[in-house]
Amino acid sequence: MKRLARVMCLAIASVAFAGPEARAAGDPVKGGAVFDRCAICHSYRKDGGNKLGPNLFGVVGRKAGTYAGFSYSPAMKGSGITWTTERLNAYLASPQQVVPGNRMTFAGISNAGQRADLVAYLATLK
Repeated sequence: MKRLARVMCLAIASVAFAGPEARAAGDPVKGGAVFDRCAICHSYRKDGGNKLGPNLFGVVGRKAGTYAGFSYSPAMKGSGITWTTERLNAYLASPQQVVPGNRMTFAGISNAGQRADLVAYLATLK
């Protein structure tokens, strides 16, 4: 229980320290360049297939663990998360802290500006 409380505090802190200004200031064009790191494992086209990770087209507003045809970890399927821009920002800062036990091996993006840009880009994928 203490570990879960600590994880939640860290996740909330990562969102709080990034601040809404950082997320609002995100540049989707710059975010497209940041996404190049993600494109190794994730596709982003409408009706695109999955790669090592799920397709991220339409990820903003989607419930975690639900993209058709992808085999999600039990942790992701059971997370109860809906991917808002705030949740994505926290997850991209530290995936294992936000969803402990998920299969994504990516350590996260520590730069708040790059995260804001990436989240702004992901929000355009509709």
